[in-house]
Amino acid sequence: MNTALNGSPAGHVAIVTGGSRGAGLATIRRLAADGYAVVVNYLHDQRAAESTVEAILTDKGAAVAVRADVTDDLDVQRLFAETIAAFGGIDAVVHAVGSAVTTAPVAEVEVDVFDALVRISTRATFIVNREAARHLRNGGTIVNLTSSADGLSLTAYGLYAATKAATDVLTRALAPELRERDITVNAVCIEVDTPCAPHRVADVVAYLLSDHGHRLTGHVLRVGDARPAP
Repeated sequence: MNTALNGSPAGHVAIVTGGSRGAGLATIRRLAADGYAVVVNYLHDQRAAESTVEAILTDKGAAVAVRADVTDDLDVQRLFAETIAAFGGIDAVVHAVGSAVTTAPVAEVEVDVFDALVRISTRATFIVNREAARHLRNGGTIVNLTSSADGLSLTAYGLYAATKAATDVLTRALAPELRERDITVNAVCIEVDTPCAPHRVADVVAYLLSDHGHRLTGHVLRVGDARPAP
């Protein structure tokens, strides 16, 4: 942990992985504005993460930045432990870390490239969701950001989409496991070949963390129509 706090928040506590850029950053800003104490997880861009925290503290919010590799089991355990030490508990986890989009045909992809995709798209999602399931307070929320490819886009993005598909399955599998604790588990999906403003993703995440959104669990919401995928 490498930043100061701004006191104990009145609202809930959220961890956002990959919170230093893109949809993760937009989600951090939205949740902080909604009164959440936020943990900005990052791996490489310390300056961006700390700048985000400083802006939140300036606005009288509560935030810390925590460096952790979400593909590393012990690092993720430390991320959750430091969050609990800082704020006393965790109410929401938004897993927004993503890998670079691979566009090569399946027949041309080397095994090491595939392994790297699986590590960030599948292994990291499992580790983060497992720790969230272990540590979230009752009534909490897990949201996984994911991507998909349909129709013609499968030609270019098929392998990438295949590794991300595990997130959809894990989301649907974990939801009934946590139902008794009133913890909801959903995913927000973006088409890989369709531009989407980060603030639009943040809006959907914020809805899922709201009282109204808490009625949904085990769904994959596609940004654009916000309806559960079949």
